[in-house]
Amino acid sequence: MRIRPVTTHDRKEIVRLLRQRGTFNQREIRVALDVIDEALERPEKGDYHAFCARDGNANLAGYICFGPIPMTDGCYDLYWIAVDERMSKKGIGGKLLAFMEEFLVREGARRIYVDTSSTPHYKPARSFYKKHGYHVACLLKDFYREGDHKVIFMKEVSSSV
Repeated sequence: MRIRPVTTHDRKEIVRLLRQRGTFNQREIRVALDVIDEALERPEKGDYHAFCARDGNANLAGYICFGPIPMTDGCYDLYWIAVDERMSKKGIGGKLLAFMEEFLVREGARRIYVDTSSTPHYKPARSFYKKHGYHVACLLKDFYREGDHKVIFMKEVSSSV
């Protein structure tokens, strides 16, 4: 498994990956692509860092996108993480998460935050974050829509990675 920065050539495959599971709706996919485009077009700003994992045959296995939270000292958001469904349950998501954490510790990170939905569709994501040491920092009721709460996970990383 090789993790490297996303390039413009990866974008089409990332679109396929985001659509394949049906987890993300069209609006979410559009936002994910906007963030990737921003990372590719303005890397000097440092607002977004996007990396992809490629298997031994150079197939896209997954990708992750994260960035600093404006006006904070050492706090970062994990914006997107997705793994190809054919490679699910093989530790790729965990490797991408560990890569991000190590990268951010080198950048002086203190905390990483992850926002997700409370709906049943996102239960695997919530379980994944808990498994990797993230805990629920807060829950914002009816945030996305009635009955769909925003669950914010957090992990202290400055001394834990």
